[in-house]
Amino acid sequence: VHGRVAGAALENLVLAHPFYATRDIPLILGDHVSAEDGTGAVHTAPGHGQEDYAAARRYGLIEKYDAAVLNPVDGRGVYLPGTPPAGDTELAGQHIWKANDAIVEALRASGALLAFARLEHSYPHCWRHKTPIAFRATPQWFISMEQANLRDDALAAIKNVGWFPKWGEARIAGMVEGRPDWTISRQRTWGVPIALFVHRQSGEPHPRSSELMRAVAERVEQGGVDVWYTLDAAELLGEEAADYEKITDILDVWFDSGVTHEAVLVERGFGKPADLYLEGSDQHRGWFQSSLLTGVAMDKAAPYRQCLTHGFTVDEKGRKMSKSLGNGIEPQDIMKTLGADILRLWIASADYSNEMSLSQEILKRNADAYRRIRNTARFLLSNLHGFEPARDLRALDDMVALDRWIVHRAWEVQEKIKAAYARYDFAEIVQALLNFCSVDLGSVYLDITKDRLYTMQEDSRGRRSAQSAMFRIIEAFVRWIAPVLSFTADELWGYLPTPADGARLDNVLFATWYEGLAPMPADAPLSAARFDRLLELREQVSAVLEPMRAAGEIGAALDAEVTLTVGDDEQAWLAPLADELRFLFISGDVSVVAGGNGVKAAATDKPKCVRCWHHRADVGSDPAHPQLCGRCVSNIDGSGEQRQWF
Repeated sequence: VHGRVAGAALENLVLAHPFYATRDIPLILGDHVSAEDGTGAVHTAPGHGQEDYAAARRYGLIEKYDAAVLNPVDGRGVYLPGTPPAGDTELAGQHIWKANDAIVEALRASGALLAFARLEHSYPHCWRHKTPIAFRATPQWFISMEQANLRDDALAAIKNVGWFPKWGEARIAGMVEGRPDWTISRQRTWGVPIALFVHRQSGEPHPRSSELMRAVAERVEQGGVDVWYTLDAAELLGEEAADYEKITDILDVWFDSGVTHEAVLVERGFGKPADLYLEGSDQHRGWFQSSLLTGVAMDKAAPYRQCLTHGFTVDEKGRKMSKSLGNGIEPQDIMKTLGADILRLWIASADYSNEMSLSQEILKRNADAYRRIRNTARFLLSNLHGFEPARDLRALDDMVALDRWIVHRAWEVQEKIKAAYARYDFAEIVQALLNFCSVDLGSVYLDITKDRLYTMQEDSRGRRSAQSAMFRIIEAFVRWIAPVLSFTADELWGYLPTPADGARLDNVLFATWYEGLAPMPADAPLSAARFDRLLELREQVSAVLEPMRAAGEIGAALDAEVTLTVGDDEQAWLAPLADELRFLFISGDVSVVAGGNGVKAAATDKPKCVRCWHHRADVGSDPAHPQLCGRCVSNIDGSGEQRQWF
């Protein structure tokens, strides 16, 4: 150690190049190398690093040295002609990686090499090809974000777009507000060319650039983009051709995709703006933004009304699915084993605003959910056998109260699903659908109405009322699932009874929302609020009967008689329903008494009807049917029973 000094004291000292005797190197200061990275006493390559370039500009090195000194490497990674040799070895024409050994030998020969060792490090490498890369400064083409008020107009346009999820608006606004000028050129051997001619001396584009680009576009339309590369400049420029260079840069691919609103939508007659742009969460800086900027530049408006962003698919450990990790699940494999609709149900169930997990276990759960939906549709459809809407459909005000209530619930679900579709909340749609299938239909309505469907006369009001409700529900149901479970909906559509007007569209995907649902009127004999109370009582009854069944006191809920103790106000409206509450509770006889709040049950001693399985005192009262109850006799040989409530 010969001495110690702060780095700032060394600023602008001149250093000798280790093997180019005629080149002196000024010592400059830069804050882009941290203490953790090293001493900071490193070489500076203004043509091969953004931070080095910025530091060199501060010290006037860009103006002092010509481009060949700052950036002696071409686009292939080869030293340019005229590059001074390293010792006795010519560098010109050599690839930079292959020339390393010659440079080491030149340092050793000049006595400037103190030590030499090979190091392995991970940066910089190409993220896709996993091969070493070198940064290189090249002339580029830019669109100024300040030109023609582009930035401010784009920020204003963002506010007029619907963003899903909502945070997408702040994300893209922040990127547009903070982005530098848009670099639209790339140096590649494929892509859409930037069809410009640039003056060899001034570097300015040809004054007739717009006219020339149209002429090139006409040729490209006939022969493809390769026409540009084979084009003789004299064809368009005549005698001026010698003064101009034909640009070989291509357009940034985001520019290509960003003008699809004009090149695809308008050219194909769809017009602008598009209803929806849909892509991954990385597209706020990509396609969403390039489309926005080109749309605002051309039309002073965004080319889309709405933008929806989704996350990426990850495995059960949260790792992004990729070919390199080998953790992907191919959609084709899922469709072969489970079918396309289960794949569609999974993606609709996922919160697409975040990363979406996929595994065999998750697919199994979705398969179970799919079976619930399919079996519900199957039950509804199978119970419409023999039902002809033109002949049998009951008006809403002529339906049994329970049937009117389930139509009301279906209407509520449809309103929720319509709103969820409008905001692309597919997970809520699936949740609402499954809840309706499992709770409203499976656990309540379908369980209760089996008695009416299987015991009442075929053309009775009670049975046709239930079928009318099921017909209305399945007509709405098939439309609810069509955008998600498209194949199932298409299959179901082909089996639905012909509507009363005799017309059915060829495909469910052409159908609009079903309008045969309606909320319960305010003056309904049993309001929606009272139905909610009845379902609470039903749960309380089940809570009492289930332990009795488990203990062997009863074999099934039908074997128990139930007593409800309620307040005076409730007793007043529940008492008229007492004869039918047993159908709601699927139990034996039900009594409603005032004076408290509770449920009691006891095993019945009444005989069991072999047809409906209800325990009734009148079983055997008709000698012609000694094993049947009175209502079953009426349904078989008489005028049939009447149902008002359940």
